Amino acid sequence: MSDGMHETGLAAAYRDVRRRSLQLAEPLSDEDCGAQSMPDASPVKWHLAHTTWFFETFLLEPREAAFVPFDPAFRVLFNSYYNGVGARHPRPQRGLLTRPGMGDVRAYRADVDARMVHLLATFPDDQALAALVELGLQHEQQHQELILTDVLHLLAQSPLYPAYHGGAAPAPAPERASEWMAFDGGLVEVGFAGAGFSFDNELPRHRTYLQPFALASQLVTNGAFLAFIDAGGYRDPALWLSEGWDAVAHNGVQHPLYWVRRDDGWHEFTLHGLRPLDLHAPVTHVSLYEADAYARWSGARLPLEAEWETAARSELADLFGACWQWTASSYAPYPGYLAAPGALGEYNGKFMINQYVLRGSSCATPPGHARASYRNFFPAGTRWQFSGIRLAR
Repeated sequence: MSDGMHETGLAAAYRDVRRRSLQLAEPLSDEDCGAQSMPDASPVKWHLAHTTWFFETFLLEPREAAFVPFDPAFRVLFNSYYNGVGARHPRPQRGLLTRPGMGDVRAYRADVDARMVHLLATFPDDQALAALVELGLQHEQQHQELILTDVLHLLAQSPLYPAYHGGAAPAPAPERASEWMAFDGGLVEVGFAGAGFSFDNELPRHRTYLQPFALASQLVTNGAFLAFIDAGGYRDPALWLSEGWDAVAHNGVQHPLYWVRRDDGWHEFTLHGLRPLDLHAPVTHVSLYEADAYARWSGARLPLEAEWETAARSELADLFGACWQWTASSYAPYPGYLAAPGALGEYNGKFMINQYVLRGSSCATPPGHARASYRNFFPAGTRWQFSGIRLAR
């Protein structure tokens, strides 16, 4: 929680974040909200219930004098990965939960919201409570982004290519020349510092040494990536990490996820439906494997996460916006990292294996949620996120 935030401010922030989640579901039917397109994605209904489960489980249950769960079955149905809390419904089967329905989930949210507002009014000076509320809100904002990425993957399964947004699509991106931004390297500090919120995986702030390096001022565009495709990039094993080559060969990958080839050229499925491919827009929905192969083909490389953060803290460029950017850094604990005690300690630490770090933010990231020290992470083959490429050398 930011320094100086009063109870009324925290309660207002709580209402705003919780309202935003419901707004994201408004363009969707109840059928849309209950479907699951793949094991790595979750139904919108589940996201709405799980974020509510978080507040009920970690805030209301320990603090309400006469706590009674809204529905005891929800403790299992909407637990994600907190083994310390108890049993969990299998992740790949979340789309089979036709019951409870969306009406029940909305009632669940309304009940927990009313109790949370009362709790905040009852303990206005409880800093431990305020910190947990802030964690819960940041957690819900992460799920707001997942709602959009999961909905996009779900709607992409339909041959009708239905749009999530009914309004006009964004204007085509302007053409921008990319330049190399040079940095001296040396001993730098990375990790969160100062006032405000951070996740535990952004800590502790520490020093690391960097060789001199340069970062591209612009993200790799669709047009530049199309040149990689036309040059046979997906057919040249010399460009690929061994595991990446096996993945693209086994899955028949020949272009970024959501690209569609038609008689009149390339199109891309977006939250606004199927659109002609914008050659000047950043390429998105590529895996680490694809990003690394493109970087090698172009005579560059992917940045280290410490390089990216150092550049983001400079005044040379804005590295946030359209898509998360793959780094060459494995997701690992910082020196001196300590996970929080109890079930909440499972939030980040136990995933620090077989994943890579992405930095920045995306078009789906809630406003105010990004920062220079933020560490997103996914397995190397992940493509359904808004993930793109910034080159380094």
